Amino acid sequence: MIEIEFRNVGKSFIDRQTSEPRAAVSNLNISIRSGEVVSIIGPSGCGKSTLLNMGAGLYLPTTGEVYIGGERVTKPVRKVAFMLQKDLLMPWRTIRANVSLGLEIDGVAASERKRVADALLAKCHLKGFEEHFPYQLSGGMRQRAALARTLAVDPQVLLLDEPFSALDAQTKMVLQQDLAKMVYEKRKTALFITHDLVEAIALSDRLLVMSERPGTIIEEIEVNLPFRDNPLERRKLPEIGPLQGRLMELLKVGKEEAAALH
Repeated sequence: MIEIEFRNVGKSFIDRQTSEPRAAVSNLNISIRSGEVVSIIGPSGCGKSTLLNMGAGLYLPTTGEVYIGGERVTKPVRKVAFMLQKDLLMPWRTIRANVSLGLEIDGVAASERKRVADALLAKCHLKGFEEHFPYQLSGGMRQRAALARTLAVDPQVLLLDEPFSALDAQTKMVLQQDLAKMVYEKRKTALFITHDLVEAIALSDRLLVMSERPGTIIEEIEVNLPFRDNPLERRKLPEIGPLQGRLMELLKVGKEEAAALH
């Protein structure tokens, strides 16, 4: 089953200086199967975040159509959860209350909200921190709480916009492991944006490479490697190097620039 689909999608915004439309993405055709994890890679400003915003129904495409679960997207979609680089936790709410916010909005009973939040916090290695406030947690712990909040509403589709880019390398790999395991176990469909080439390979079934703005897909790469639920093990595979090299070639990344991507 196709879970996410972009059909001939283009998106333009009005340039403030010229008052003329300027294309962010053009001629996007993407199909993502149920349970698949796909990473999008491309230069800064090529429209990757615009693509996710259209998938969530926050933007409507200028041309073409977006479908989630076979239904055309015309407004924000409840079955989609969005995770960003910043955790955006509410500082006045406890970690449990932050995680259960979506359930509270949906009218779920307090006892069930607590059960779901506590179970996810335990899976995200935050057991014992339920009554803490965001300022009492490290950046990595807050991002784990954000991941738990994203999964609490049991979304059909996850849209992930560089959720680990602000973290140190060790914390990033731990959270990659948590995300991969939970997405794999729950058979979630995910569209992931990252500038980290190895992260993309370690987490994904497929890689989509975008061109410079206006962004369009210039190559699709099947990863076809084991350990999608265990990125720490996948990172050790010898096939990682050639795949990274191909991505660097497509993005015209030199050695110094490649080092900056880790």
